[in-house]
Amino acid sequence: MSAQESRILAIIGQGYVGLPLAMAAVDAGWTVIGIDNFEAKVAQINSGKSPVEDISDNQLQTALASGAYRASADFSYVAKASVITICVPTPLDEKREPDLSLLRSAATAIAPFVSNKTLVVSESTSYPGTLRDIIIPTVNSLKPKDSVNIYFASAPERVNPGDLVWNQKNTPRLVGAIDTASQVKALAFYRSICDAVVSVTSPEVAESAKLLENTFRLVNIALVNEFTMLCKSTGINVNEVIDAASTKPYGFMPFRPGVGVGGHCIPVDPLYLTWWARQNGNRAKFVESADFINHEMPKYVAQRALSMVDSLKTTPRVLILGVAYKPGVGDVRETPVSELRDHLVGLGAKVAWHDPLVKNWEDSLPVDLDWECDVAILAIKQPGMDIKQLTNRGIQILDCTNSNSHLPEVTSL
Repeated sequence: MSAQESRILAIIGQGYVGLPLAMAAVDAGWTVIGIDNFEAKVAQINSGKSPVEDISDNQLQTALASGAYRASADFSYVAKASVITICVPTPLDEKREPDLSLLRSAATAIAPFVSNKTLVVSESTSYPGTLRDIIIPTVNSLKPKDSVNIYFASAPERVNPGDLVWNQKNTPRLVGAIDTASQVKALAFYRSICDAVVSVTSPEVAESAKLLENTFRLVNIALVNEFTMLCKSTGINVNEVIDAASTKPYGFMPFRPGVGVGGHCIPVDPLYLTWWARQNGNRAKFVESADFINHEMPKYVAQRALSMVDSLKTTPRVLILGVAYKPGVGDVRETPVSELRDHLVGLGAKVAWHDPLVKNWEDSLPVDLDWECDVAILAIKQPGMDIKQLTNRGIQILDCTNSNSHLPEVTSL
């Protein structure tokens, strides 16, 4: 059977996007080769130990045992695939601008092995034009001479780590390709693994939609964070205000204040949009303002927490509860708690942290809840954290999650 006739999928990147995609494809009857540059991760996966929380060891072991899945660091295996998906991270660099080094590297690595009539899909989030201007020229310049027809599409990932409801199968998938033939192939592939596939007219529409989805969340979080500061200055309970506004059955969607924004998408994707706007001679001023407000929030939280401590304390001891970027996961990528800790230290505090799902964070170890502190900050509500261990000792807690306002000694943000 030739590569173009096979149901073999090669996925570049076996992280929080690529591995769940691999398992969904296996469930749909595909044979999957998971390619990853990191040989230690490949060895871990092939031993049956999942590196991502959304995939259990048992699910991974079942796929391995069936022979329908294996991981490898050898890019030549993509020659067997009829579909190749690129699922590598697209972070920000030190200037907080798009870093596409992993994406370029992935395109360069697969290109010499792409078989004729193979579909290449980018699932990595990036600015509009990335598929057409970067991936396609890279692949076409390095592909084998007999690989005359390569099909290209964009289908940006929609993964929400730790979500028990929405997953690869039941989350609608956007697909935009460079031509009709590519679109037909891409739609057929995603319809084989997803319940709902939405066809859009170009890869640029798909790429733009992904940025809009997460920019929508960024600006609404910024709005409620700024609104929180305004309410606090006048003694109004912001969460009661949000509850009241939420009674309107149309035209309002509740967002809650917090330490800031974190994770692989919300703090990152909108800055791909602002960068892309600048490259085209424009400014996304509203988005830039939202980004600024959210980065001010950790400083505000630090000041609020220290205001709860006796002013005579020269070195207040602060315990941060939860350092992951969101509840229910141990993922600390882009966590706003990093900035919170830095601000606390800058204001003279001694800081420790506790998170049942995180074993090591930025070269530091967690402490137990009996650590002596003057105030605690509930930054992220994690399962397995008994807040009453602190309140029973009379420890004041600044609750940034609005989940323990019923307890004594707790002040909601």
